Amino acid sequence: MDEKKRKLVEELIKEDTGDVRILNKYEHALVMFVGVSWAIFQLLIASVWTLDSTFARSIHLAFAMAMIFLSVPFFKKKKIKALPFLSQREGIPIMDYVFAAIGVATALYITVEWNGISMRMGSPSLTDVVFGVALVVMVFEATRRAVGPALPAVGILFTIYGFLGPYLPDLLAYKGVTLDKYVSQLSLSTEGIFGIPLRVSTNIVYLFVLLGAMLDKAGAGKFFIDLAFAGLGRYKGGPAKSAVVASGLTGLVSGSSVANVVTTGTFTIPLMKKTGYPATKAGATEVAASINGQLMPPIMGAAAFIIAEYVNVPYIAVVKAAFIPALVAYITLFYVSHLEASKLGLKGLPKEELPNAKEVLKNGFHYLIPITWLVVELMVLRHSPAMSAFRTIIILIFVILYQEIMKVKKEGATFADAIKNSLKLTAEAFVSGSRNMVIVALACASAGVVVGLVATGIGSMITELVDAMSHGNIYLLLIITAMASLLLGMGLPTTANYIVMASLTAPVIVTIAQNYGFFVPLMAAHLFCFYFGIIADDTPPVGLAAYAAAALADADPIPTAVQGFIYDMRTAILPFMFVFNPDLILHHITSWPKIIMIFAMAVLGSFAFASALQGWFLTKNKWYEIPFFLFTSWVLFNPAGILHWLHLPTNMKYYMYFIGLGVFALLYLEQKMRIKSKPAMAA
Repeated sequence: MDEKKRKLVEELIKEDTGDVRILNKYEHALVMFVGVSWAIFQLLIASVWTLDSTFARSIHLAFAMAMIFLSVPFFKKKKIKALPFLSQREGIPIMDYVFAAIGVATALYITVEWNGISMRMGSPSLTDVVFGVALVVMVFEATRRAVGPALPAVGILFTIYGFLGPYLPDLLAYKGVTLDKYVSQLSLSTEGIFGIPLRVSTNIVYLFVLLGAMLDKAGAGKFFIDLAFAGLGRYKGGPAKSAVVASGLTGLVSGSSVANVVTTGTFTIPLMKKTGYPATKAGATEVAASINGQLMPPIMGAAAFIIAEYVNVPYIAVVKAAFIPALVAYITLFYVSHLEASKLGLKGLPKEELPNAKEVLKNGFHYLIPITWLVVELMVLRHSPAMSAFRTIIILIFVILYQEIMKVKKEGATFADAIKNSLKLTAEAFVSGSRNMVIVALACASAGVVVGLVATGIGSMITELVDAMSHGNIYLLLIITAMASLLLGMGLPTTANYIVMASLTAPVIVTIAQNYGFFVPLMAAHLFCFYFGIIADDTPPVGLAAYAAAALADADPIPTAVQGFIYDMRTAILPFMFVFNPDLILHHITSWPKIIMIFAMAVLGSFAFASALQGWFLTKNKWYEIPFFLFTSWVLFNPAGILHWLHLPTNMKYYMYFIGLGVFALLYLEQKMRIKSKPAMAA
């Protein structure tokens, strides 16, 4: 990788983490103090400090405001000669200290003045209006610095629509909002900025982001990569398969596609190229694997907890619903990497070039302790996500101490050095967690503006508008929603995209489907929006993850993004399938034999779709085989889909699997015979 591309990767990492500025020791100490204080505050309210939820959200947002204004300049790249401080990276200009102070003051206003605000709810004073409007402006500006202009632009459009609603044509008109109503709804209540998304960000998401940052600082990412290579590196297409597994494991605790690409891709992409993968396909495989990390429970890029709040179900229900689609997506990407290796005639890495599995486990087994404990807390003991994350973080602090003690023993240092090193590492992890959390917190706050305005009456208007556009056709309705999620997701982080689309379209999907006699579970509608928000991460021409992977692979970013999007098509089919067949999200299914059967059939259905898309199964597909692969995929994903063609009752649904399996078996035998006939024909 040349110097120019190395700098591009470093720049993407800095933008992703918000660590953009070069600070002197005093400024660095200030940012460290804010980051560590934020982490301590979150740990306290998760354990011993009982604080009103609204106050906690207010303080949470204040920390996020302070972090972003102190860390990121007004313009990240653009330099204005007349006003150089707007893009200043060396130190913090006075202007940004002022921005940070105003941001903190407006965020804390609801806490400081809560008694007065509650007494005049709906009739804000002039001071309330000034601080309320200032809060919206500061949230938009902080979000623009953190994630770009797309989300603030959406919020501004909804704001304009809110005020101009009564004056628009009949199709778009609605009652609108006054300034008092706007401020009361968005800034002085828990219906807007301080709504459900920010509540989940405050109470749950921060702790999981902090947990991921601590694992990363401790070295768990390298452990996951070495473990994947030790187990899979020697097989056909081993580096690509290792990339899939390593990214999946990293995705368990990471909510950032770019961070996942850089963490695992630095190791996997060069090795993929070494075994014969073209640069574009090596980068695209890493992009597809890293983006799909957000599908994996327990965190799912922070969205799992917000889905639970919106659907009003326990968190464990979201994990249950998301588990089969996420696992199918990853197993199929593993299969796609095998097909690519078969097409290219590739082999694995020599055994001597791979890590020793026993040594990897021996040196890194301690990383499995907090992860295992987190799963036990969530799945077995059924504790709340916040309490589970808090206890796991405490265990991880001791794991870091153990790791440092082992290091100083080897180096001959003292126990005091181990404690000092572990405290330093923990503090750095706290700051890293706070930096990583800024994007999520501000995205939730800005998305709250859209959510709050939708609650004023825009939601019902959107239902009527989408109904008119789709003409009551469920297929067209889903395509419109998918396209909107992809377009919106090009400029938004996944969590923000999900919040906006879930607020606008998830209830619309359910309502319109019911109006036309088609049942769609609310969970399926929310996961539909979430999946397409994730796929938008590598949708050309944006896709920051693709740019990072392309830089690591020395490839062109647009072809890399296009190839990654092609790989992700096997993920894109899943949301349509679980809308038409809720069995895939285990809706009302508790029988383990039935769960295993549905999972196995979904995997085979996804394999059939991937084979059709890749043009390869056991050998290169003939054109006439493609329809049969697609038919197999449809039947194995949605066995009830052909019942009405055969005029059979619904209780025959699962027998349709035999038809799909039969066609798949015939395709297998046909290609097997074709492979055997090639040597004979050559002879």
